[in-house]
Amino acid sequence: MLGSTHGTLTTDFRARVEACGESPRTAVHSSAAPSADDAVPLDVSGRPLHADVPDLDRFFRPESVAVIGASDAEGRPNTGITRRLIAWAERVGARIHPVHPTRSTVFGLTCHACVADLPEQVDLAVLLVADPLPVVEELAETKVKFAVAFASGFAETGDAGAAAQERLGAAVRGSGLRLLGPNTNLNAFEKFREDLDGPAIALITQSGHQGRPVYTLQELGIRLSHWAPTGNEADLETSDFISYFAEQPEVGAIACYVEGLKDGRSFLLAADRAARNGVPVVAVKVGRTETGARMAASHTGKLTGADTVVDAAMRQFGVIRVDGLDELQDTAALLARARRPQADGVVVYSISGGTGAHFSDLATEAGLTLPTLSQAKQDELHQWIPGYLNVANPVDNGGHPVGDWRGRKIIDAILADPEVGVLICPITGPFPPMSDKLAQDLVDAAEQSDKLICVIWGSPVGTEEAYRTTLLGSSRVATFRTFGNCITAVRAYLGHHRFTTGYRSPFEDAPRTPSPSYRKAQALMRPSQQLSEHAAKQLLRAYGIRVPREQLVTSAAAAVRAAGLVGYPVVMKASGPQLGHKTELGLVKIGLTSASQIRDAYRELTDIARYENVPLDGILVCQMVERGVEMVVGVTQDDLFGPTVTVGLGGVLVEVLHDAAVRVPPFGEDQARAMLRELRGHALLEGVRGAPPADVDALVEVVLRIQRMALELGDELSELDINPLMVLPRGQGAVALDALAICR
Repeated sequence: MLGSTHGTLTTDFRARVEACGESPRTAVHSSAAPSADDAVPLDVSGRPLHADVPDLDRFFRPESVAVIGASDAEGRPNTGITRRLIAWAERVGARIHPVHPTRSTVFGLTCHACVADLPEQVDLAVLLVADPLPVVEELAETKVKFAVAFASGFAETGDAGAAAQERLGAAVRGSGLRLLGPNTNLNAFEKFREDLDGPAIALITQSGHQGRPVYTLQELGIRLSHWAPTGNEADLETSDFISYFAEQPEVGAIACYVEGLKDGRSFLLAADRAARNGVPVVAVKVGRTETGARMAASHTGKLTGADTVVDAAMRQFGVIRVDGLDELQDTAALLARARRPQADGVVVYSISGGTGAHFSDLATEAGLTLPTLSQAKQDELHQWIPGYLNVANPVDNGGHPVGDWRGRKIIDAILADPEVGVLICPITGPFPPMSDKLAQDLVDAAEQSDKLICVIWGSPVGTEEAYRTTLLGSSRVATFRTFGNCITAVRAYLGHHRFTTGYRSPFEDAPRTPSPSYRKAQALMRPSQQLSEHAAKQLLRAYGIRVPREQLVTSAAAAVRAAGLVGYPVVMKASGPQLGHKTELGLVKIGLTSASQIRDAYRELTDIARYENVPLDGILVCQMVERGVEMVVGVTQDDLFGPTVTVGLGGVLVEVLHDAAVRVPPFGEDQARAMLRELRGHALLEGVRGAPPADVDALVEVVLRIQRMALELGDELSELDINPLMVLPRGQGAVALDALAICR
């Protein structure tokens, strides 16, 4: 997981930015959410900079509930639901009012014929009707705060259902009523154990059954506080519940099963709020493959978004993405309960040298830090462990020491090391009494330490006393059944705390007013057109991005004069609004060193354009820039998140290797640098085979300027592609050699 503490610009870097007329980041010094009386701050494109947190207290703990379509007739589906709702209302202390046009009582309770006959204003209405739209309109008139619609047959069924869902959403908007569903279920009204202590997991699912593994964690002693089954999200969505749960003091972690995001921006604002509050969000997000995305859309009727963008956006805002429900439950449970780490170092401690070596390989490959213990610490451990065994990390005790007083001494000595933040003990199978004594020592040590102790109980049986009673009975030891889940959870745990330590919301630095660059750029935009290379480079110039010395000419004689001004050798390229890949058409000539070559090249380029029936606005005579690392920087529009910024290896490598990193604006310098570190070809920027290091500061500067352009132009800019951006040796800058821009 990427860190998020915003670094400061170096003096030279800032000077280069300010020399171009503006700062790439506008400082906004307010991370607190606005009060109810304050206007929500907006960025330059008019989008909110803070998540709107709905007051869902009366949804989860209502004082009065209406059940529309209530029934007590045996054999009717609504009867079972009504019975469950009555029991739930009794548990939360709510008054319940059945509503049905032909019944006077339901389960002995007075039943009302219609919403208008309700004896009081209710907090929550549960709709057990096939068509919720007429009822929603009635509820809005009676000022009901919340409603739940179970009915299916909406956006999950196709275009007609989507239209019906839009009508339902339109009826809710502006009414003051908030709606959960449609196509949801009873999970919000589950019975939660009240005898469990400690921070809780709040659960959000778009498919109710997928939340069952997390819900059953209660049977292992892990507290659950809420369950929000969001369904089709005609109104209330995943983002609303993340924002709300992030403000609840009892919530230690938020676990999500997400099939499709309703609105990317709202999701990022909610994730940002959770990060600012230090509340981890762990999510399974369906849609990594085309098949998964198609199935998710058929189930919830929403966009899944380009998965690479979704993945990048989640990491950018600290959402921990996991693949399986088993990982979701284990990671959320650890993050909810574990204290803040005191160090990043992980020590692997085991009875078997083979077990320790195996686990250490997997942990190191996953990016966990396994520090070599100091010689003094090793000498201390060898007081109790035979000298021929390795105790550098992993620590192999050989087995016998765990059976007596030495076992606890070893554990305490490891935990006392200041470089150690996590102790992981894989117990691949029960070996009583040795494994029983080891488990008890680990639990006892955990009760007296602020450091995290994890145990992997590898037995496939899971009925052993050491596992069921000793390990699961401890609220301080994190117990796993597989190596993989333990590694995933510990990596997420350490990464989350690195991310949130000193976290600064990127929305604080989002520009709120247009820059002078924006006004220049607007004059260059041509709606629904692709700009010529010459015009696209003017757009870059408007934002202070360096381009080669060049002139646009319309005659051979002018081309010769331009070459003299630009300086030999030169590159000549056709420039026109319909030109994309010029090289394939033979419309680029490089390394021209004489007037005769210039004239010949001009004639050849114009002849090819005429033959290919490609309109030109002229021929570009450009400075030839040879020495540097070719990169690509671009902007695309994502259906969920809007403008996104991409950086990767340029030239033909971007098409062959697909080595690129993505971010969703706004983001700061730290994230721009993190994008570069994600590239498999990052070493090229550091200098390889005698090449000098590239000017990474200049590349970061370009990325931030392109981000500013993306934020300010918004959906006016459909696509921008700088390829290649030649990153020169350190201190010499970066030059956009070619550019393509498409206006919307």
